Amino acid sequence: MTISLNQTGKRFNYDWIFRRVDLTFLDGERYAILGPNGSGKSTLLQVISGAIQQNEGTVSYSTPEGSIASDEFFRYCAIAAPYLELIEELTLAETMEFHLQFKNFLPGITPQKAMELVGLEKSANKQIRHFSSGMKQRTKLALAIFSDVPVLFLDEPCTNLDAAGTALYQQMISDFGGSRLIIVSSNDEREYFMCRHHIRISDYK
Repeated sequence: MTISLNQTGKRFNYDWIFRRVDLTFLDGERYAILGPNGSGKSTLLQVISGAIQQNEGTVSYSTPEGSIASDEFFRYCAIAAPYLELIEELTLAETMEFHLQFKNFLPGITPQKAMELVGLEKSANKQIRHFSSGMKQRTKLALAIFSDVPVLFLDEPCTNLDAAGTALYQQMISDFGGSRLIIVSSNDEREYFMCRHHIRISDYK
């Protein structure tokens, strides 16, 4: 999977968040989008993922078999982000099963195994509304990282996690990141420890 941005820009009203972005994200590589809070890191990540539309330039997706239409790219990616909400009325087990209606888990990962790996197996029948913020973040990370997709987007993935949760996140990436393309939006080195490519949002202001 390759993602290419050509002279890509995004603005809100009359304010440009970033402009003239020329980047290529290659299969199997890990990239970090860096910058202070409010700098536009998350906006760039959302444009790359196709969650929001750019105002200028292009974003294109391709595999060795050919191009992928922008409105089909969601099938090839998973994302964990603080602004993505879980369905509060569902239990954790129901959340896992609902997710599997849209994306399969990696080979060998069952809902029970996923819950065990993030330390939430005892909360399988608890509604998400009763989860702590840290438990919700572990759930979001499980749904994203365990999805069997070639591209993984992580926006401030350790939000609401304590030291043990952050260590768990790092272990999950090491164990299950595989050869996927991973793009992380962050200003915390613990979140992008695996990324050898660093992109500074300030370069595109």
